[in-house]
Amino acid sequence: MLSLAPVAAGDFDEMVAIRIEALGESLERLGRFDPVRARERLAAGFAPEHMRHIVVDGQRVGYITLRPASGQAPRALQLDHLYVRPVSQSCGIGAWALDWAKAQAALQDCDITLSALKQSAANRFYLRHGFVQVGESEFDLDYRWYRPCGVLA
Repeated sequence: MLSLAPVAAGDFDEMVAIRIEALGESLERLGRFDPVRARERLAAGFAPEHMRHIVVDGQRVGYITLRPASGQAPRALQLDHLYVRPVSQSCGIGAWALDWAKAQAALQDCDITLSALKQSAANRFYLRHGFVQVGESEFDLDYRWYRPCGVLA
């Protein structure tokens, strides 16, 4: 059974471990894997009030961070993190969490924005789930999911 659970400040180390486990291979491909930098990047945006553990049968298998995006027009929520442990990937868990995020955005009449690491399998995942590439930087691709007009959650 899938569910979401609140995140507490004391969960930080576990969440760093999940991030490294889920993202490490993609970062290695780009020659950018650094566990210290992974920890610092998560710490810089660590906001438990916007984060949820993804739980399967009582076990934490990942997490999602969905927060208000600043300076977005039209209004948007920013999907900062969606990580699922590799052993739990390809089981529909990420899609389930993304559906939750889309429902939250629809309730708030918002789109969703995110950035994904170049050469990551996450890019195919987001494209399959209705995101459109809207930009690119040195290491990331930027995406936006547009809430369908006239659709209520």
